[in-house]
Amino acid sequence: MKLNERGLLIVISGPSGVGKSSVRKALFDMPNHDLAYSVSMTTRLPRTSEQEGIDYYFVSEEVFEDKIKNGEFLEWANFVGHYYGTPRDKVEEMLDEGKQVVLEIEVDGALQVRRQMKDAVFIFLVPPAKEALINRLKSRGTESEKELQERIDKAESEYLLAYKYDYIVVNDEVNNAADRIMAIIRAEHARTERTIHKYIELMEGEDSEE
Repeated sequence: MKLNERGLLIVISGPSGVGKSSVRKALFDMPNHDLAYSVSMTTRLPRTSEQEGIDYYFVSEEVFEDKIKNGEFLEWANFVGHYYGTPRDKVEEMLDEGKQVVLEIEVDGALQVRRQMKDAVFIFLVPPAKEALINRLKSRGTESEKELQERIDKAESEYLLAYKYDYIVVNDEVNNAADRIMAIIRAEHARTERTIHKYIELMEGEDSEE
């Protein structure tokens, strides 16, 4: 029986190229998981394997900026020339339904969510070594040399923000990292401040029946 009826927001973040998407997909491949994915919106062009409404919502800069003005994002950021954001209404709807919502975003966006969603769980994903991150970025072959260097430089500054997160998980191997994150999610569901009110109601209900 679940003592906390509202869903849990799990924010997975970290430097670009650390493997956030791969770890998130491994989480959703686990049997009997109780997770829902929050699809972000972006103004960048889709990569070959990406699908509209599954990996991202792809929109123009004009549409995105209108949504910023209307306060429709839980978070948003401009990263290496492109906007990224999380539609607020979709996340709140899933949380109210009791779903465990996984939000996979860049560091800038995660820190905005941190200021607004105090009860969310923040996980900082890191590579086993700095060289591993650089190699991953280069192997993708999706950025120009200028964009690649911008991502590497930004990663250097983002490592210093790890202390703002609740947990640090090393992505030495995708399935191992997913297992660690799933263990964190299960533990967070048993955290006292998330369950104490429901527990008290349950106990008081049993007393009244006696």
